[in-house]
Amino acid sequence: MIKAAHFEKIRTLAVILIALVLTFLIIAIISDDPLRTISIFLFEPISSVSHLGNVVEMAIPLMFTGLSVVLLFRTNLFNLGAEGLFYFAGIVASTIAIHWTLSGWLHPIVAILAGALTGALLSAIPGVLKAKWNVNELVTSLMFNSILFGVGLYFLNYKLRDPQAFSNSSYKLQPSALLPHLIPGTRIHLGLILALLCIVLVHYYMYRTRWGYELRMTGSNRSFAEYSGINTTKVIITVHLLAGFLAGMGGSVEVLGMYTRFQWTSLPGYGLDGALVALLAKNNPLSVIGAALFLAYIRIGADQMARLSDVPAEMISIVQAVIILLISAEQFLKFWKTRMLLKEAGIRE
Repeated sequence: MIKAAHFEKIRTLAVILIALVLTFLIIAIISDDPLRTISIFLFEPISSVSHLGNVVEMAIPLMFTGLSVVLLFRTNLFNLGAEGLFYFAGIVASTIAIHWTLSGWLHPIVAILAGALTGALLSAIPGVLKAKWNVNELVTSLMFNSILFGVGLYFLNYKLRDPQAFSNSSYKLQPSALLPHLIPGTRIHLGLILALLCIVLVHYYMYRTRWGYELRMTGSNRSFAEYSGINTTKVIITVHLLAGFLAGMGGSVEVLGMYTRFQWTSLPGYGLDGALVALLAKNNPLSVIGAALFLAYIRIGADQMARLSDVPAEMISIVQAVIILLISAEQFLKFWKTRMLLKEAGIRE
């Protein structure tokens, strides 16, 4: 018998399966050759080393932002500020990559740390507002996204923009600041190692340290945590600092690993995608790896499907929407969970 403890994993897999089945049904209706279209969607991302590399490349920023949101969600904080932090940290890292001259190994380290620390400090603002005055973190984080995007776009247009470029992009980043690629024939860069290292460290922090215990207790019941002697104000501010640090590192790594110029004229979307990754991972740091790879895989599959068939890439929005709706629905498969709990209790008796 399947234990009730495994219910959430089964529930997530069921959600993904339902979303994919619904997508296949729609493809079958609108495509002239549905079998070929579905085959492209499922298998084209692994048809070559370069396509597989695209999946991993897209998963790297999703790992950073997903991990950032996991920390916040686990503390019961619905903060979506990783989007603006990701963008603005990219601006900071690009500024250092363009205007500073450092040795090859030191240049990217300084640029990434500058972006990460900027993300941490900016993230602390809604954290302090929430911890001290109970200001709604969702409202403040969404406002900060717009503010940081506007300020970042100003710096891009008036401080970093290359007048010789044919697009609204910055001067070229110095080669010494760029992250090295790990696998020939792909753009998989050193940021993958950094992302995996951060995931392991956050998992250790959350489940093997006293601070991680305080984080989880605050997320479960803040009033009870305070009654137990936990300084929840300190916990909330610390979590915002860590989450901002990770989001800022993700933006810095993405710019230095994937581009030779800063060219984001709109928010890249990875911060909001981090919330979907966190939902798929059920707020488990180690599960962020699989969740990020899955989301990257279906997006690369949708992109290839749009290129090679008669179905647009926007189809993937259906998958994401169904996943969000079903995972956030508390009653979905609740009857099955209740049944497993009753059976498990009966066996123990």
